[in-house]
Amino acid sequence: MSPRIRPLTPGDLDPEQSALYAQITGGPRAQGPQHFPLTDVDGSLRGPFDAMLRSPAVGTAQQELGAAIRYRTRLTDRMRELAILLVAAHRDSTFERESHEAVARSAGLSDDELTALRALDVSCFTGDEAAVGRATLALLDGDLSDDLWDAASQALGVPGVFELTALVGYYVTLALQLHVFRVD
Repeated sequence: MSPRIRPLTPGDLDPEQSALYAQITGGPRAQGPQHFPLTDVDGSLRGPFDAMLRSPAVGTAQQELGAAIRYRTRLTDRMRELAILLVAAHRDSTFERESHEAVARSAGLSDDELTALRALDVSCFTGDEAAVGRATLALLDGDLSDDLWDAASQALGVPGVFELTALVGYYVTLALQLHVFRVD
């Protein structure tokens, strides 16, 4: 499928779009090791970020939520990437899978674990990571049973369960936007 929108280059942006562009390219995603490029060679944003520019008010809020989820939660890097990759597999989101597999490798997930996540299989995970994996799969179906709630809240605490539900909802939203705009 071909993209439904032409990526915006920095020269195409109005002041509100430029401000959002600067937040994305100058914020925490751009700091430290780069596991996937945020921009193409023409300066346009890759993945879901270009679509965010189409509505700077909503895009700004969305990218701020994403930054909070990626950089300011109780979830370990492995837990966070495990959950993101389950959403990517469930929603068949190529961009999220490819970009977050690179992040996951740097967080210590093995090739066998990544293969399992592509198949929505969390049986290779143990302890708190297994609880996160099982909870994520259930959240993708819309709820947590009492047993999964107990396991997730024991592993993460209630604040961590809130953060996990926000993560799943955020990445489902991104996957939907990537699909609708034909970015993958």
